[in-house]
Amino acid sequence: MRWSSRRAEVVPSPNIWYYPADYELENRAQDSAGEIWRVLVEEAPWAGRDVLDVGCGDGFHLPRFAREARSVLGIEPHEPLVRSALKRVEGLSNVDVRMGRAQRLPVRSASVDVVHARTAYFFGPGCEPGLAEAERVLRPGGSIVIVDLDATGEPYGGWMRADLPHYDPVAVERFFARAGFGLRRVATEWRFTTAADLEAVLKIEFSKRVAEQAIAESLQRNGNRAQDLTLPVGYRVHTRVKPTGLVLPGHSAAVSPEADSSSSSPRMP
Repeated sequence: MRWSSRRAEVVPSPNIWYYPADYELENRAQDSAGEIWRVLVEEAPWAGRDVLDVGCGDGFHLPRFAREARSVLGIEPHEPLVRSALKRVEGLSNVDVRMGRAQRLPVRSASVDVVHARTAYFFGPGCEPGLAEAERVLRPGGSIVIVDLDATGEPYGGWMRADLPHYDPVAVERFFARAGFGLRRVATEWRFTTAADLEAVLKIEFSKRVAEQAIAESLQRNGNRAQDLTLPVGYRVHTRVKPTGLVLPGHSAAVSPEADSSSSSPRMP
């Protein structure tokens, strides 16, 4: 494993950067039935292939990819998270972690088969450089797969919209469609061991006012019990395949200047 320490200008992630322990609780709670992984296998299978995880954070998803992939590379801009990711993947000979940013990936062109980004909001309107870089490092026939939260679904999407009134989830979907991405909606369930864990996670994802609302509604939904709580959360999986020959009609290898830029990708307050 290698670790490049070159600094990069990035927008801080207000949850995992500052509350890594609570974000670990969130990662463990998410997608309890494995629905996102099922869709990822269908959309961008990685067995025997080279995987790049952009914005890998503390490396939570790297070991899962490493079970079947030929190689896995995690890219993360925040140095403390890079160190945590390296610690998490110790002993996994097919995993590498490097410090870098989406706009300038420290990766050779045409060297990976799958580019994965999960709830990494540098992808979306206004973030064309990151998409162009993902396209650059893909081999022909490879896939970019972007997993983000579905702000059109309830109840989680309603809390997102309350906290981010200028975020337009429909505009984001139009952006990806114009850029040649397919869309699959995925209904998942987060599962928490205790009510305290649920409260800790919602407090790092939302402003104080919205977090209080989300906590109260979630506890009520679970009958105000103290253990084994669930929360329905919707996701979107956007996938685009890099052509193996000439660019096909309807495929955009780079987002055009006319792409909808009326809405920025969400960053939690």
